[in-house]
Amino acid sequence: MRIRLADLQDALIIAEMSRNLIEVGLGWSWKEQRVLRSITDQDASVAVACEADRVIGFAIAKYRREEAHILLLAVDQASRRRGVGTMLVRWIEKTALIAGIGIVYLEARLNNVGARAFYDALGYREFRTEPGRYRGLESGVCLGKDLWLERQ
Repeated sequence: MRIRLADLQDALIIAEMSRNLIEVGLGWSWKEQRVLRSITDQDASVAVACEADRVIGFAIAKYRREEAHILLLAVDQASRRRGVGTMLVRWIEKTALIAGIGIVYLEARLNNVGARAFYDALGYREFRTEPGRYRGLESGVCLGKDLWLERQ
């Protein structure tokens, strides 16, 4: 398994994974064109985890002056519990640190207990609940991690 930057040919695969693994029940907003914009955005990075040249996971992050925001992260069902998600998060964190950014944020569905436990195990702390965060249909929880504190 390896992590690499996504290329334009990965956009449709990423979009379909988002639809099938993340956006279930919410409508599909991360379509191919939106993913393509992230792939070509100089303030974003899109990483894919590949196994035998097949995309098995991805992460999309946006970088600002003082913080990074993980917008999406997914691993296909068959590849879960093998460290793929952890590798993708660590890749985003390393990229943030290289850019001089020490704070990483993300959101998860409030009822997604598995994702919340995953991020908790990686040192992310919940700091706010947002009712109706996801299109008014589901509540969300905001999580964050201070990478600088971890390095001390």
